[in-house]
Order: sequence, then C-alpha cells, then structure tokens
Amino acid sequence: MVTLAEVAHHAGVSASTVSYVLSGKRSISASTKDRVEQSIRELGYHPNAGARALASSRSNIIALMVPLRTDMYVPVMMEIAIAVATTARTHGYDVLLLTGEEGPEAVRRIEGSALADAMILMDVELDDERLPLIRETDRPAVLIGLPADPTGLTCVDLDFVATGAQCVDHLFELGHREIAVIGEAPAVYERHTGFAERTLDGLRARAREHGVRVLHRPCEGTYDALAATLARIFDERPGTTGFVVQNESAVEPLLSLLRRQGRAIPEDVSVIAICPDQVATQASVRLTSVAIPAQEMGRQAVEQVVAKLRGQGADEVALLVPELTVRASSGPGPAK
Repeated sequence: MVTLAEVAHHAGVSASTVSYVLSGKRSISASTKDRVEQSIRELGYHPNAGARALASSRSNIIALMVPLRTDMYVPVMMEIAIAVATTARTHGYDVLLLTGEEGPEAVRRIEGSALADAMILMDVELDDERLPLIRETDRPAVLIGLPADPTGLTCVDLDFVATGAQCVDHLFELGHREIAVIGEAPAVYERHTGFAERTLDGLRARAREHGVRVLHRPCEGTYDALAATLARIFDERPGTTGFVVQNESAVEPLLSLLRRQGRAIPEDVSVIAICPDQVATQASVRLTSVAIPAQEMGRQAVEQVVAKLRGQGADEVALLVPELTVRASSGPGPAK
C-alpha cells in the first residue's frame, strides 16, 4: 500500500505539503499542488479515511435517510439509493444508509455527531417532521421529494403534479371520460406522502378542466385487495374505461382481474401506470406509462449536496419533466 511519505518523495515535497494538499487547510501554489496530485494518481495513493477525516474535520460521508416501509415499493427506493451511492463515489464520498423509520431522531443523530458531512432525505411527506431541523442545521441537506413548503430547502423530484395531468390528458384524448385511479396503500396517503398527494392533485385538476370523472381508491396491492377494490369501482362507476395505477404491486393483479372479467386491454379498458420502465415493459401487457426516473433523481441529489459542501449550491427546487411512453395498454375509448 502506498504511503503519504512515498507520495511526498515522488513529488519532491514534504509530507506536510501532501497533507495540506489533501486537506485544503493551507494555500499551496498551483504548480506544487499539480505535482502532488500527479504523484497521487501515478502511485494510486488512497488516504486513510480516518486520518483524512481527522485532518480535514470531515468524514467524506453522505447520510442517506431512506425509511424502508412495508407500504412502499422497495425496488424503486433501492434504485435511487444505488444511484446516490455510485454518484457519491465519483466525488470521493461514501454513503451511510439509514433505513429506520426514525424521523427527526435520525437527523439529530447526524447533526450531533461527525458521522456525515451532509444529508439526503427520501420518503418526504408534505409536512415532514424532519424539515424544521433541516432548516436549522448548517449541515448541507437535499430532499428527494417535495414538501408542501419548500422554502429554504433544496429538493429534487419528478414533477408528480404534471405526471397526474399527463395521464388524464392521454386518456381524455383517447375518448375516455370515466377514470379510476388505483393508488398506493392507504397508509401512504395517511402520512400525506408528497409524491402520492401531488399526483392526485394533478389528476383531479386536469380532470376538472376536461370534464372527466375521476374515482380514486387506495389499495394494498395484493390480489385479494385488488379484487375488492375493482369490484367497488365498477359497482360505483360501471362506465369506467380508463385506469391510472400508481402502485407497482397492483399492476399484475389488476391486469389479471380485468382479463378474468372478460375486459380486453385496450379494447374495453385502457391502463396507464406510473412506474419504472422495467415494470411497464415486463408486465403481461406492455403498459403505457410515465417512468419514475430513479437514477436521475439520485444523481441530481448528490450533485446538489456536493455543490453545497463546496460552498457553491443554492436552495432550489428541481422538478424533472415527466415522460409518458405509449405502449399496448392504452387505446380509444369504447364507442358510446
């Protein structure tokens, strides 16, 4: 393993100069800094993480708070987390994954210790209890999600209001006037989780503009739960011909139940999903969908928090534009 002393000998400088280049604690001439950095690259030197933290008062770790709840679709959460980890490594940071449902306590643990230099928060609620602490701390933080009031915060998210509106636009243009929304599990709405609430806002607002009737039913996503929910929908709105699904676990049960009822897709009913492309393309019917850009959300969150760590970032809300891809599950509404 290459040592700091060997780097210093290779660059023709003192060991303390190499240390200052790594920590940034003292101003070093550009030519000397370039020479040291060139020696580091050529020798493949990797500073000890503990020593580097002591020297710079930094841990070079980003804390990622991702509560793993049973009512959330974990693969999407993990795809975002992996994107955060891989992007962080390109900037020389490791990621500390906090998966417990600790709320403000997790923020206090990070704030009251040297565990991490910055925080990225997921599973953001409209009135998230963590936000007062985030606003008070000097530690850089970025949210993957959008609360009700993003003032003084940096947020990255898919524009879920536009996503909901886009789904209604597509079905309306195809001639559908009765739409049912198969939503997330009831607990997701009880927590007022941002992405779910904002999707509904977009759906309902655009439906009012078009004169389309919308029925929203939360659902656990199991086959039995879907069977009961679907029966209720057709009992209350027998003319329903369009479905929007924002619940990855509900996709296959819904498609199966519609087939068992003799409803052809898309001849009798159309289905749009808000889900990762992999879920949409591997379903038993290739689904028209709005993709969840998990990797891009994770990447942008890291870029924002690293900019803050470098003193370059400003509070802002970055909403990714939704993209609807038409596949085999949507078609013209049945003739009256």
